[in-house]
Parts: sequence; structure tokens; C-alpha cells
Amino acid sequence: MALPLALSACSGDAGSDSSISMPDTEIMHGSLEKSAVPSVADDSPHGKAVRAVEAMDIDERIGQLVMVPLPAGSDPSMLRDLIVDRHVGSVLIIGNWDSGTTGVSAATSELQSYAPSNNRLLMTTDQEGGSVQHLRGSGFDTMPSATYQGTMDTAQLRQSAATWGAQLKTAGINVDLAPVVGTVTVDRSSNAPIGALYRDFGLDAAGNAEHAKAFIQGLSDSGVGSAIKHYPGLGSVTGNTDFTSNGILDTTTTLDGPEINAFNTTLDVNPSMVMMSLATYQRIDPDNPAVFSRSLITDYLRGTIGFQGVITSDSMSAAALNGIQPSDLGVRLVEAGGDLACIGAFSYVQPVLDGLKAKSSADPSFAQQVTRSAERVMTLKYSLGIAQ
Repeated sequence: MALPLALSACSGDAGSDSSISMPDTEIMHGSLEKSAVPSVADDSPHGKAVRAVEAMDIDERIGQLVMVPLPAGSDPSMLRDLIVDRHVGSVLIIGNWDSGTTGVSAATSELQSYAPSNNRLLMTTDQEGGSVQHLRGSGFDTMPSATYQGTMDTAQLRQSAATWGAQLKTAGINVDLAPVVGTVTVDRSSNAPIGALYRDFGLDAAGNAEHAKAFIQGLSDSGVGSAIKHYPGLGSVTGNTDFTSNGILDTTTTLDGPEINAFNTTLDVNPSMVMMSLATYQRIDPDNPAVFSRSLITDYLRGTIGFQGVITSDSMSAAALNGIQPSDLGVRLVEAGGDLACIGAFSYVQPVLDGLKAKSSADPSFAQQVTRSAERVMTLKYSLGIAQ
């Protein structure tokens, strides 16, 4: 998702030679759906994650599957009870934060103080550049739009992204919900969520993938994770899913086309997450938006492509999902094979948590899905060094 500046949440909502230990390729792309508790000797991020989740109760596992918002100007203490009592494991820093790295760091440090010392928070933001840059002020560069970034050669973009990533890390951010990997296939001005806002790299699908890789690798060079979005692309719709449920049916994207292949190619450099689109794809799954499509997430992205990392949603409080009860949103994401419910509006947090708890209590098979999702989130945390 990508609301410009103050309104954005979630989407707008690492390379192999990176300086941080991102999930191993075999973890991200291997087959871990039926994970058993590994032996004590397994000190891989996944092995540690399985043991950590085994020690959690169901409420703690559910908490790892929810990303809650802290809007600019809000007191971080507003999230204390959610982190302490409901075990929420991720926070989205959204809005017009103009207090610089010092101000953002003060907020993220306070939030981290509420989390267990061995299981810190995934601290995320939307820092794409151009109209979607939530964090500004002293210590943050003014980032050019992604379309401008597409005019850079990839080495230059990687270097710039490393600088932007270092600024995020100084501010306490460990995952940037970027880059946009979608390819605009219609008139740019009519493509409200991406083209009209210059959020894409402005190239063909292959060029967008190469620039997305450079951006991801640059962030990773600075110890910051990334999220490719909005799978399988918002470049062929007219409506912005943040604001409307109209014009968000994609009639052209297919599983064998260059647009989705740009995303799949980008997985080679191990982004931390894949963020699912809220649009519906007629030629892939006409009955469900991508974020709730089991055929797209479990069968294709996890099964055919082999991605076993964290799958997050675009903002679940976006207008595109207004027809769905908030208590069903997290449930439907996990049922489809996703993991982390990104929420842009605070009023949705409690219903999403409660919905996940009720479903887990009533359905043992769903509770097992929650466990698998919590393992994937914790694997990422160990890989980023924020769980110990």
C-alpha cells in the first residue's frame, strides 16, 4: 500500500554477499512446511525458531503474526499493552515523521523496551522514496522516487540504498517495506497505486527486477531487511487499494508472465518478506484477492516457486478489504499460507488478534498453521539478529 507520506501504511502501504545474516537460500526456498522440532545441535535460524515457538503458548504465537501501527505524533506507550500482554511482535512506523533519526530512534527504543530481551520487535516502515517516505528530518536523506532510482545504474542504486539503510538502522528500523517490484503495463497516469505516484522503477519487468535486487542488497549491506511488494504486481489496475474497492481487478497478469517473474527473480537475493497485493487477479484466482488466495500463496509461491520466508499483507485496514469483517482478516491470511498481518489503522488490531485466537481455539489444524507461520516470523528475527 502506499499512501503518500502521512497516510501510507504497510506498503504504501539481501543479497548473498550482505553484511547481515539473512535467511539461507535453503531456508527461504526449501521445503519446510512440515517442520519437526530439530535437534539441539541445529543452530540455524530456523532451528532456533522452531525451539522458540515450541516454548510459546498460543497467544505468544499469534502475537508474532500481527504488525501494529504507530502513527507520527503518537506516544509509543499506546502500544505497551499490546506488546506486553498480547505479545505483538512487529510495529509499523507510519505517517509524517519529521523528527529525524533522533526522534524516530527514541520511539523505536521505547517500543523495544516493552518486548522480551530475547525476542525484539520487527520494526518496519515505508521508505521507498519520492511520495512514499515516512521518515524525514535530520539524519534522513530526501530519497528520489523509485522511477528516478530506475535511471541509476544498479551499482549506484545499491550504494545509495546502503546509505538509506544505514539511516534507517540508526533510527531503529530493521525492515524497510520496500521496494515496489510491480511493472506498469497501462497508462501511467491511470495506474493510481503505482505509476501515477512514480513508485515503480519505470523499466520493463527485467529491468525492474535488477533494480529491485540492487535496492534489497543495499539495504542488506547496512543490516536492514526488505519486503518486495505488491505480489504479483499492481501495475495493471486503475484503483488504489488503499482508498477504493473499484478498479482493482487485474485482467491480464498470469503465472507465466514477465510481471510476476520479476518478483520471482528478485527472490534470488533473499528479501526478508513478500508483501501480497489486495487486488484480485482474474487469470490467477478470480475468487479471492491475492492476499487471501491459497492457490497463489500456498500452491504457487510456496509450492511451485519454493519461497518459505515470511509472507505479509498490504494494510488490512485498506478500503479494498472493507467488505470483510476485521476479525476474519488475519484468519484468511493464515489460511491462505501467509504469516504477518500488517495493519494500518489501530482500530483493527484487537479484532484481528481476537479473530486469530478464536479460530485457533476452535480449530487444531488452524492452530498448526499459526505455529508454522510463527516459525517463519521467528526465523526471520533470528536471521536479522533481533531474536536470541
